[in-house]
Amino acid sequence: MSSSIDRPWLDPARPAAERVALLLAAMTPAEKIAQLGSRWAGNDMADAELPADETINVAPMEDVFATGGSLSLEDAGRDGLGHLTRVWGSYPQTIEQGVAEVLRQHEVVLKGSRLGVPALVHEECLTGFTTYGATVYPASIAWGATFDPELVERMAAAIGRDLAAAGVHQGLSPVLDVVRDYRWGRVEETMGEDPYLVAMLGSAYVRGLQGAGVLATLKHFAGYSASRAGRNHGPVSMGKRELLDFILPTFETAIATAGAASVMSSYSDVDGLPASADPWLFTDVLRDEWGFEGTVVSDYWAVPFLASMHRVAADTADAGVLALTAGTDVELPDTIGYAGLLDKLRSGELSEELIDRAVRRVLLQKVQLGLLDEDWSPEVRADGVDLDSAANRAIARELAEKSVVLLDAGSALPLADNGNAREVGLAAKIAVVGPVAGDPRTMMGCYAFPNHVLPRYPERGLGIEVTSPIDALRNELPDVEIVQAKGCEVIGDDRSGFAAAVAAARHADVCVAYVGDLSGLFGHGTSGEGCDAEDLRLPGVQGELLQALLDTGKPVVVVVVSGRPYALGEFADRVAGLVQAFIPGQEGAAAIAGVLSGRIVPSGKLPVQIPRHVGGQPGTYLQPALGSVESAGISGLEARPLYPFGYGASYTTFTVGELRLSTDEIASDGEFTATVRVRNTGDRAGDEVVQLYVRDLVARVARPLKLLTGFARVSLAPGQAADVTFRVHADRTAYTGPELRRIVEPGELDVMVGTSSLDLPCRATVRIIGDVRVVGHDRVLTTPVTIQDPGGG
Repeated sequence: MSSSIDRPWLDPARPAAERVALLLAAMTPAEKIAQLGSRWAGNDMADAELPADETINVAPMEDVFATGGSLSLEDAGRDGLGHLTRVWGSYPQTIEQGVAEVLRQHEVVLKGSRLGVPALVHEECLTGFTTYGATVYPASIAWGATFDPELVERMAAAIGRDLAAAGVHQGLSPVLDVVRDYRWGRVEETMGEDPYLVAMLGSAYVRGLQGAGVLATLKHFAGYSASRAGRNHGPVSMGKRELLDFILPTFETAIATAGAASVMSSYSDVDGLPASADPWLFTDVLRDEWGFEGTVVSDYWAVPFLASMHRVAADTADAGVLALTAGTDVELPDTIGYAGLLDKLRSGELSEELIDRAVRRVLLQKVQLGLLDEDWSPEVRADGVDLDSAANRAIARELAEKSVVLLDAGSALPLADNGNAREVGLAAKIAVVGPVAGDPRTMMGCYAFPNHVLPRYPERGLGIEVTSPIDALRNELPDVEIVQAKGCEVIGDDRSGFAAAVAAARHADVCVAYVGDLSGLFGHGTSGEGCDAEDLRLPGVQGELLQALLDTGKPVVVVVVSGRPYALGEFADRVAGLVQAFIPGQEGAAAIAGVLSGRIVPSGKLPVQIPRHVGGQPGTYLQPALGSVESAGISGLEARPLYPFGYGASYTTFTVGELRLSTDEIASDGEFTATVRVRNTGDRAGDEVVQLYVRDLVARVARPLKLLTGFARVSLAPGQAADVTFRVHADRTAYTGPELRRIVEPGELDVMVGTSSLDLPCRATVRIIGDVRVVGHDRVLTTPVTIQDPGGG
């Protein structure tokens, strides 16, 4: 048995850097390289339960290159191993089975290698722990709709506790991509289209997960979400200025303010240079400028993609050299490109210094995680582990409730009398129509285990209890007669159910139509990875179904449950109520029902705009004057969205006013405060999200008309008021100038405060004086907010 006497790197009393140096010195080149690799033993598709003609794979992208991940775990780990890939997340298993498999894989690596260095276990955790029977939280786009970092942090802490209890060391979340094209299938995995909102929520997720002892992985670094035409893996046509100002700050903030431990590479190329082969991105910016000391891991198969898809490397071995040189430390999910590094080292095409650079980073994290302590054990205790606890579901429920966005109460909402509502009445009849209404899978994202893996195992069900929207509405309104007619499927052109749906609507007092997405992978859904859209019309024939229902003349409440915003302009003037729910998770159906009934006062805000027309791209609010809503008349295309970023209605009313600035002039390294009073002027308790935007009136490059610079969710009782104060540093106005240096420059700023990007009643001007100031990674990245009772107000 090893001890710290013959293996001094096992001594926790020694400094971490010394332990890493001692272990590195004891390693052969092959053992070093092994620490940079991984093995996905659960994706071999050899499960006897899998039907022979099954075509749905957890990750079919491995098929685009020659096999390389087919080594047995014994062979893959003979010199040690960096990572064990998705031990829990590849097929359905009980907690006891998962614990046993974690131990088995650890023991294979520990006993089969000379030094017995433990492998690190990583899993997906985008909507919760992606494993059988674990709580499914709302998708990331729904977190964006909450505008609530504290709640996201609590969720991530709960996810982290479950991962840690299962012996997992690293989680592959959060996604910090900023939405640039709503057609992209992975919009549901993002937190929205604004860099500051994404940065604040993403940093909160990192704090929660890492506070529970699990390393967070920021992805996808960088530019992935801006692919041409919104196509997965598409090339990104973006200059460095746009990358620096709108894509990279989310990652930078999570590293600077939350200490994120890992970063994952993007699949895409930016202006022809694949991220995994870009030393400017992974070394110059990430390491040298930002001071990042964690690990860079490749997205799955991103290293061999350099040869097979990007064609910037002759073969997988050359791809491995490119990726390692650029700054990718660990290849996931299997060792393919890095399998050739030893030969490249022996031939002199690769320096051992580059290998050592990456190995130090990997070993340092293993030291920090306790994996190299003398008393570390691979055993995981299953006693008392509940991956779908009541506490988890309570957080999922709170997130879902805060994420539902009321777009328009219309004439029909709320449906029931809850103190301030229009009563339908106990004898009322509601027709529930639409393909989303009866399918609980529509409540969950593509990285939720029921949609990610269980389509391969239909006999296993969902693994957790998920209520469908219609059952939730029946539970919500037990004394109301509710009839159902599906109308159509989420996907496809079958209209045979239209007649029954129209008849149900005609014979009801109100029709509630649930439409939207079913998340899946690589074309097996309408939202999710590889499920990109040609345009922004509702999938299949759902739009035609809505038109048929509206033509009945009966009040139709439309509920859109989706991973991306869809163009609703052709319906908006005819509906009796309109609700947007962004994939609200396991508890989402009850949250939607609560908003429909009026039990829940809606408080969600749009993290993306709702377009007016199906071709409404580019869709984000971050537009310069030329091409924005202020440029009406220069194009025949309508630039104004149907509902803007940050918008969300309520069953109560709020006013925001009395803007007070601490000063109207600051130095280029100074700050000012902006205070507004928000008041609940209705008769229901509710939440309002107060938003501060800044506009640079004159800049050296074309800038967006406004940028979200601060926000605060405020809970108020009827008649109650609060003063919300934003502390804005001049650094928050910095941008990348013509010389590609980030600057704060003198000039006038518009300061605007309100409740959406187009509802900003409070406005003032602040002047920055002094010289142009160049700022770097040490600049102020956040806008602190305080909320106070105004007293006597």
